[in-house]
Amino acid sequence: MPAVHNLSHALRKSALVVQQSLERTGWSIGRNLAIDYRWGVYDLEQARRSGAELVRLSPDVILCAASPAVQALQEITRSVPIVFVAVAEPVAQGFVQSLAHPGGNTTGFSYLEPTVGAKWLQLLKEIAPHISRVAYVFSPNASPYASLFYKSIEDAGGKLMVETIMAPAKQPAELDPIMARLGSEGGVIFNADAFVLTNRRAAIDLAARYRLPAIYGIPTTAAEGGLIYYRLDFLDLYRQAVAYVDRILKGEKPADLPVQQPTKFNFEINLKTARALGLSVPTSLLATADEVIE
Repeated sequence: MPAVHNLSHALRKSALVVQQSLERTGWSIGRNLAIDYRWGVYDLEQARRSGAELVRLSPDVILCAASPAVQALQEITRSVPIVFVAVAEPVAQGFVQSLAHPGGNTTGFSYLEPTVGAKWLQLLKEIAPHISRVAYVFSPNASPYASLFYKSIEDAGGKLMVETIMAPAKQPAELDPIMARLGSEGGVIFNADAFVLTNRRAAIDLAARYRLPAIYGIPTTAAEGGLIYYRLDFLDLYRQAVAYVDRILKGEKPADLPVQQPTKFNFEINLKTARALGLSVPTSLLATADEVIE
């Protein structure tokens, strides 16, 4: 019976999407499929522990999310097929040889390209034109690629007359002083990484306390009170990844499956939060948003 091991920090909804997508391709739990989950894998050491546990189970394929998981799994095994999602710059990080020809035992679906940093800043400036100083908050442990994103933000800042600040945070307690220093013309870009995912409630509450316009790369943030959410459609990424899992279970090799890049994005605006910050949302943004939360 093929076993699919989903090593992921994603929301449990992602697991449901994976299971349903597998069922549509003919793989059903209890008939020809077993799934073992490992949750809460946010950094490299956790990924190494969970990865070792899963590899000892002799899986047929491992589906994982984010860079720490891929790095840990590649350290542990070069034979078990690995399909990743939400990995930024997989070639630059050394996970695959190239997008077209990944080589080895690893392939998957890449995350946001660094140019999304410029898009985050552009959207934030459109909704809050008064901002002149923006902090890019990220975890150096969860997002080793952050400098690439910041370069995009910094370049856009020069054109938009916005000072940009690289603001790494390893602990939740570090968020408060970062935002306290920004002042009345400040804004925040919260990276799409596992640290922000775990601490998104604190990030949203602090942005409200300091009256800072903020954009988030983490799902549910706009619905939970964040001003703007912009990121690729994460659930769609998992649906696509299942197609690769299916092909590998049927005998294809990861080395022959090209790494795919994101094409579908979600953009949400919370009007209640905008009003609380005294912001008037341009109609152009409202027209392009996938969801407007009243």
